[in-house]
Amino acid sequence: MSSSPSFQTALIAGGIAGTTVDLSLFPLDTLKTRLQSSAGFFASGGFSGIYRGIGSAVVGSAPGAAFFFCTYESCKSLLAPRHGAASSSGSPALVHMLAASLGEIAACAIRVPTEVVKQRAQAGLHGGSSAAALRAILALRSSQGFGSMWRELYRGWGITVFREVPFTVIQFPLWEALKAWGRGRRTDGRDVSALESGAYGSLAGGIAAGLTTPLDVLKTRVMLSPERVRVSQVFWQIARNEGVRPFFAGIAPRITWISIGGAVFLGSYQWVVNTMSSIP
Repeated sequence: MSSSPSFQTALIAGGIAGTTVDLSLFPLDTLKTRLQSSAGFFASGGFSGIYRGIGSAVVGSAPGAAFFFCTYESCKSLLAPRHGAASSSGSPALVHMLAASLGEIAACAIRVPTEVVKQRAQAGLHGGSSAAALRAILALRSSQGFGSMWRELYRGWGITVFREVPFTVIQFPLWEALKAWGRGRRTDGRDVSALESGAYGSLAGGIAAGLTTPLDVLKTRVMLSPERVRVSQVFWQIARNEGVRPFFAGIAPRITWISIGGAVFLGSYQWVVNTMSSIP
């Protein structure tokens, strides 16, 4: 059996995992964003400048992932005993779903602003740089007031949470179940290795990515819209004018990116947790 990592371990491991996956897979994320843009793939930049927006990703990666895992592991520790399970391996799927959902909501406080800036840079808006995209948003404070600037920074908050929570509810219980299965096959009582965790994370992430692609498309369209729009508006506009196919735009790079990302993210997280747990 393996107990949940401490708050400090989750903080450090989450920060390292987030930075590692975002830096290594940024080009695939850029291609996915451009495929989903209403302007079209090549009009949004095509295959050129695939590292546009990386600045905002670097700034948001570590704290966003750290927020997620600190909340996730803390909630697991609090909720698991109430369900008759003292360890993470014994926690029911419901605990993992709830803990992961709360973790995503906490992480979105950091993730949404950086995602807005990153995707606008990726799509070639505001000159195609994170700094220019951020300056354009911050300039709204003097022209339209603090409220407008704040709303623009958090544009797409609702759809992002609406996308991330279902994704996480699928991915993390599946990852935890696979890890529990992996622990059951071990005879030394130790936790799964980083390699095993990465393989389980890849499978769980790929399944979750495919099932939640329509929500990801809606989020991208909302964030890239020249004006503030409601999610329902975007949904019906796509359904009426473009049909069903655009809801699955970018599904191949999304599944590829998140499958590889799941391996890197959850594999590196497990590596840091195992390393820190072995330190006396």
